[in-house]
Amino acid sequence: MPHAVHGDEVPLTLEGTPPKTLGVLDQGALWANLAVSLLGFSGALFLIDPLGGAPLSLTAALVATVVGSLIGTTMVGLAAIPGTRTGQPAMVLLRGLFGARLSYVPTGLNIVQMVGWGAFELWVIAQGALAIFGDTVPYAVWVIVAGVVTTVLSVWPLGAVRLIRRYITVLVIIAMIWFAVQFLGDAQPRTGGSWEAFAPAVDYVIALSVSWVPLAADFARHSRSSRAAFAGVVGGYTLAQVACLALGVYAVAIAGAQAVAADSTAVFGPFVAVPLGALFFAVLVLREADQSFANVYSTTVSLQNLMPRVDRRIISTVIGLLTIAIALVVDVTSYGAFLGVIGAVFVPMFAVLAVDYFLLGGSARWNTAADAPARWSMLAPWALGFAAYWLTTSTPTIAPWDGFWAGVREAVGFTREPWMNGALGAAIVAALVTLLIGLVRRRAARR
Repeated sequence: MPHAVHGDEVPLTLEGTPPKTLGVLDQGALWANLAVSLLGFSGALFLIDPLGGAPLSLTAALVATVVGSLIGTTMVGLAAIPGTRTGQPAMVLLRGLFGARLSYVPTGLNIVQMVGWGAFELWVIAQGALAIFGDTVPYAVWVIVAGVVTTVLSVWPLGAVRLIRRYITVLVIIAMIWFAVQFLGDAQPRTGGSWEAFAPAVDYVIALSVSWVPLAADFARHSRSSRAAFAGVVGGYTLAQVACLALGVYAVAIAGAQAVAADSTAVFGPFVAVPLGALFFAVLVLREADQSFANVYSTTVSLQNLMPRVDRRIISTVIGLLTIAIALVVDVTSYGAFLGVIGAVFVPMFAVLAVDYFLLGGSARWNTAADAPARWSMLAPWALGFAAYWLTTSTPTIAPWDGFWAGVREAVGFTREPWMNGALGAAIVAALVTLLIGLVRRRAARR
């Protein structure tokens, strides 16, 4: 590992001062690339038919994509602003919301999900490489190579962001345009369908976006302004995610919905099959490394909330090796279910943070010190928002878990209507409870 990091890079420990070097183009390029995922193309299958038997019309699916993307990216963009203002990464910011010790709870959850996502992305990269080159190079070799690249990028994170803006984004745009032109000639738009599953489809798209809430501030703290961070997230991510899912609708149509449902990597076939497909798909496979890099780097700064004086290069190296080890044995089964769980955890947490920080004067008193006092009351709206998500969502996950919440709805006499949306339900409940707690606290302080 290198012995020194330049002054325009992330400080080695949490106690260093973060440089403000990222402009709106840097942020936009980063988030646009994060929105384009290899298995995001197969995610079009969940978008089109989230309930497994009530497919959306093409118009309904595209509207759900735009609506869900705008809602989700607005959440991510707002979550980025406190990071820009305070210069603190996401999990350290939560000291101001929950207190230093209680912030370890969401920090632990974030570390688990980020390590899982990091390993998942190495698996995706390896599968994409196998789709291009076949079995001439073993799966394990691709995982190790991708893991090494990921770790190197995590050691120089701001350099990685600048690299993405200058070179990778342009190549990705060219590749996406190429595949769009090819697919439009090979597949006919879907016909039929309805709007019945519109709310679950929006839930799914929100979950795709909001999964980045826990790391938004990790990069936004290096932004030159809050406006640049917010615009980069909302603009870059929304445009790219809509394009990715729209392209995925055609890729799934070519590969066959049943084939993609049985094996999510079957969606790679149409990309490789078109003229020059292997070349342009290799660009997308290479680009996937920014996903694994973002996850490993976020895990690193999350761990610094627990170990503020440990050199982040050491942490990144350990996490990089761990993700490689996991990816060598991991498999993908419940992708859509996993996104549902992420939404249920982090959507209400974001709502609590947004209300407390922006509406209740939290920005003027935000305490991110290592001895920030516990704020137990903030756990209540988070927990209630989590429950509201599962009471209102109609997106299926795992049968025993869905059955449990069906029993809860029956026990409390709650009827879930078709128009209800889990993410919005969670956000509204968590926000209203947080606002109520804040108003009660203000009244008590006046007395």
